[in-house]
Amino acid sequence: MGLTSRLETVLPKSLPRVYYELLFIGFNIITGMSLSSSFLSLLADELDPSGALVGMVVSAWFLSRIFIELPAGIISDRIGRRTLFVGGLGMSLIGPVLCSQASNIYILIIGRSIWGLGAALYFSSNMALLMDILPVVTRGSALGVFQGIESVGSFIGAPIGAYLATVFSFRQVFYFTIIFVVISFIVALKSTEMREITKKSESKNKLSLREITAGLGNWNIITVCLSVLLRMLVIQGIFQTVLQLYLNKNMGLTVGDIGWVVSMKVAGQVVFLLIAGYLSDKFGRKPVLAIGFGVGALSLAAFLLSNNFNGLLFSGLLGGIGEGLGMTTLMALLTDVAPDNARGGAVGLYRTFMDLGGFFGPILFMIFYGLGASIPFYAGIVIIVANILLILSAKTR
Repeated sequence: MGLTSRLETVLPKSLPRVYYELLFIGFNIITGMSLSSSFLSLLADELDPSGALVGMVVSAWFLSRIFIELPAGIISDRIGRRTLFVGGLGMSLIGPVLCSQASNIYILIIGRSIWGLGAALYFSSNMALLMDILPVVTRGSALGVFQGIESVGSFIGAPIGAYLATVFSFRQVFYFTIIFVVISFIVALKSTEMREITKKSESKNKLSLREITAGLGNWNIITVCLSVLLRMLVIQGIFQTVLQLYLNKNMGLTVGDIGWVVSMKVAGQVVFLLIAGYLSDKFGRKPVLAIGFGVGALSLAAFLLSNNFNGLLFSGLLGGIGEGLGMTTLMALLTDVAPDNARGGAVGLYRTFMDLGGFFGPILFMIFYGLGASIPFYAGIVIIVANILLILSAKTR
């Protein structure tokens, strides 16, 4: 009852039906993507026992996106969101198909790269479309609820994927991902509401090179972009890459147990995504970001100090709380500073920095892991502290 009342507060009845279609599509996409989150590094390690390309499997998701995010955002301002949205979902089908057939690590890398490219087109269009339709006064809260419900897909996807991996092979789990993507593609393709609202809300102004350059000189936008870069270094480097290997090889956890640790992280993320936007609307973006990043640092320290399964579950929960507070609040801060006629371009710039962090994070932290199992966690804490100082020094609302 409390959750229902909360949803009615932040999601007014005036919101178009397309919002709920986006919510359904996002839930399916995130669920399908999360099925492999408990074993992806293990599959990569299986295909490349030397470990040289394990980090590249995770990084490949972001490699192609680095070059497409900003152009995709600008194009969406010119031609509308729906074209890239549907096209991105279609391209996202190719990735899991290749991953399901990966007989060597290079096919897995190519599949992840193409998958990431499709996801870039989808996520950038999705975020810009949300910025178009959400009321300003409740935008932070509405984004939090949206991402919170999306993250329920991650919460159920991780343990389901881990279970499926014990019943089927790692590669066969990607077949289930394909099903989720196909459902989302059909809903988006058939949506008349999405077609109509994108025609009404798309910007009529075409960005010039001067306007793009001017956006790069905005310190508020630069701060948000640098912050998401540092944040992604840690999230992708540790939570999506090193942590799986650490829990399996250093702590002796099975794939199923790793799935529960990941799910606890997602559980904390879901809960705090639902309230982070509201807190940032009420108390400001900077305090909530600083607290969220600080909880993330505590999570990394807790992983090092935990010597039993319950302690690892609690560490994962802390990591999710930190992610939940940071994810929504950074997006809300971007919507505060992004110009109305260039939202797609601002989203593209933001996501380019995010992809840079996502690409270099796994590679960098696998190098740290090679130096010692605890080194990545100490390095992550240092990066998080630097991010807190960056946010606190920024002159933002």
